[in-house]
Amino acid sequence: MPCVRTVLGLLAACGAIAFLGYCIYFDRSRRGDPAFKRRLREKRRAQQRKAEGRGAQLWDPAKNEKLQEFFLQEVRMGELWLSRGEHRMGVEHLSNALLVCGQPQELLKVFKHTLPPKVFEMLLHKIPLICQQFEADMNEQEYLEDDRD
Repeated sequence: MPCVRTVLGLLAACGAIAFLGYCIYFDRSRRGDPAFKRRLREKRRAQQRKAEGRGAQLWDPAKNEKLQEFFLQEVRMGELWLSRGEHRMGVEHLSNALLVCGQPQELLKVFKHTLPPKVFEMLLHKIPLICQQFEADMNEQEYLEDDRD
């Protein structure tokens, strides 16, 4: 019996070595192929153009105006809710404004000086949640855009 095990072990080792050798050979021949390098460059350029196209769409002046309107509306709604004593709703709207703001650090400094400390703390605790929600929305949007292509 030990002879059969030894033979099977040697066959398995030889098969694994042959497979690894084939993988190395195939990878070298693939990487050495000029057409592969050309296709890889074209693919990277296409991805870069697609990313630049998305960036241009995101900061379209018409959309930028809508973002500014949305930002101002959310700040007003946040102030309104805070003046009514509804801190949670006010923080919700202010966090939405913070999300679309072009300079969130500056806005946070303004909020720090103008909001009550309790409300500012609530806003700071809300920031990671809105960032996660924004990332999830962006991933879903990219997924839907990829499905159309």
